[in-house]
Amino acid sequence: MPANFRAELVACFGQPVAENPTGAMQEAAFRALGLNWRYLTVEVTPERLADAIRGVRAFGMRGVNLTIPHKVAVIPLLDEIARDAAVIGAVNTVRREGDRLIGENTDGKGFLRGVRVDAGVDPKGKRAIVLGAGGASRAIVTELALAGVSDLVVVNRSVEHAWHMAEELSAKTNREIQCQPWRGVYRVPGDTDILVNATSIGLFPDVDGMPPVDLRDAKSTLLVCDAVFNPPETRLLAAARRRGLPVLDGLSMLVYQGVIGFKLWTGEDAPEDVMKNALREALGIER
Repeated sequence: MPANFRAELVACFGQPVAENPTGAMQEAAFRALGLNWRYLTVEVTPERLADAIRGVRAFGMRGVNLTIPHKVAVIPLLDEIARDAAVIGAVNTVRREGDRLIGENTDGKGFLRGVRVDAGVDPKGKRAIVLGAGGASRAIVTELALAGVSDLVVVNRSVEHAWHMAEELSAKTNREIQCQPWRGVYRVPGDTDILVNATSIGLFPDVDGMPPVDLRDAKSTLLVCDAVFNPPETRLLAAARRRGLPVLDGLSMLVYQGVIGFKLWTGEDAPEDVMKNALREALGIER
């Protein structure tokens, strides 16, 4: 049988992307399964996004990840948007189906899988508070609403922005989403079951940042989650650990959204442990 030197291509488009470690875990997964696939990390400016998507079509690429600032701008450039991505209003993963490019969103699903698998918590019937109203928040809030939480509150400095998001997602998920202003230090209510930092506070290189929250009223079972993956031990999670609270770091969300994306692209079950270890190695984190 003649050799086949043509690799299947996937990529990440964003600006900036130099510190995005997704390629390390996806390449490790391809090697583990013996797949001749390559993951490219490509800096794409907003004005060149349409050209980049045309390149995906021209090169016959199998898919791409989208990161800041392209998750919303890419939508009109695609042939179809999956239902959950349409509800969220953002796309972070594109898969090829024949000649068509289909937008998906794996961020919220990755977060939810981490909550269920790594933290061992079923969100159904729980009271959840999400800090922030940006792109990560939209995905997380949507998936928590669809998972059947009993109460869902978005806390944000811009109340108007939070209300706009909450009203839109409430209509799409048929679940009530409340909003509260973030004025000074936010005191987390004692009946909260899940607290999620969906802001970028604490993200490298500003590792000394911590969301201004007060955990003194937290019950012992409060699960404190952070969407920030670098560093995985943020100041928020460290503060929660000191109180003996269970925590879930952003590496969980990053790995599982990648696991879901791998399956969408290749049709194969992803080697989760390989991907987790590759990500930790790429970020210089001890296992």
